[in-house]
Amino acid sequence: MRALNQRAVLDRLRMLGAATRPQIAKDTGLSKPTVGQALVDLELHGLVRPIGRTSAGPGRSAVVYEPDPSAGYVLGVDIGRQRIRAAVADLAGSVVARVDERNRCRTAGALVRTVSELATQTVSDAGLTLSDVVVKVIGTPGVPTGRSVHHAPNLPGWERAGLLDELESALGTELVVENDANLAAIGEYASGAARSVGVFACIMVGTGIGMGVVVDGELFRGAHGAAGEIGYLPFGQSTRDVQRGQFEDAAAAASVLDMAARQGLSARSAREVFDLARAGDTRALDVVREEGARLAFLVAAVTAVVDPELVVLGGGIGGNLDLLCGPMEEVLRRTTPLVPRIVAGELGDGAVLAGAVAVGLESARELVFHRRGAVTL
Repeated sequence: MRALNQRAVLDRLRMLGAATRPQIAKDTGLSKPTVGQALVDLELHGLVRPIGRTSAGPGRSAVVYEPDPSAGYVLGVDIGRQRIRAAVADLAGSVVARVDERNRCRTAGALVRTVSELATQTVSDAGLTLSDVVVKVIGTPGVPTGRSVHHAPNLPGWERAGLLDELESALGTELVVENDANLAAIGEYASGAARSVGVFACIMVGTGIGMGVVVDGELFRGAHGAAGEIGYLPFGQSTRDVQRGQFEDAAAAASVLDMAARQGLSARSAREVFDLARAGDTRALDVVREEGARLAFLVAAVTAVVDPELVVLGGGIGGNLDLLCGPMEEVLRRTTPLVPRIVAGELGDGAVLAGAVAVGLESARELVFHRRGAVTL
């Protein structure tokens, strides 16, 4: 019973914010003495802290309590083909350190070492050690299944057997490995463009193409965890690499560069193509129109199957919705009567990290409550 009372008090503070003992008693239905004892126990174990006293109203002032955000930390890592990003957040979800680095790795072993080094650096920048981190969440292209990652052709060697064991050996236990597009969807749902949306799809278009689908706050994974692997949608009659997928071959960053080269542009990246289009270059605008038409095909296919309230477009290419929106809507109107609302992601290159933190917090808060032995006998 004592543990249940502590949990009720802590949950109330986490959900509704800082409060006094009388406020907590009113909201939880517990007696003031019971709330008082729970607060003593929780403060003793570093799970709540006083942050001041009330000053308004008649009578004596009361102590205001909040969950102690320093009771534990979460590490999020976003592994992309071009960049690797890491962030550390406290239990309030506030990011206390973030590091971005170019991904120069050409082997899985080198990538594991780089992720480990970047994680250690980020934790150190926060004034912490890895032992202070309760949960680590890694976002990666592909489908983590068993102890390996499948369908991640853009990361050389990343699909080898036992990869997740290597990551766990480097980073420690309480490690979660999740598809990056799924994490981006969770991030946009938790703190971005899809807040409070019941059913939506988050489509990430960059070096690769992926999608996360959220239904009533929960990820839809499919039978084998591969729901959202939309790079494998059919597009044309053939592909240069079946493992890469027809649609990814047709609409990801390499395809944008191929289209630009056929227009006579010598851009070194898809970003340069969009920058040229934004500056009014007619050849670049032609490339953007074609890319928008291809992405319209993707949205039409997803909408016919999922019927989302909203489509959130993100990633290095998808983030250019200001340029893509017109061509996409024009093609969609000619293709299907099912045209969803399409918006740009609000979190930019931090979407995967935001999702990683959100996933990590859900587990970390529970683990911290048990590990700190909140129950005092």
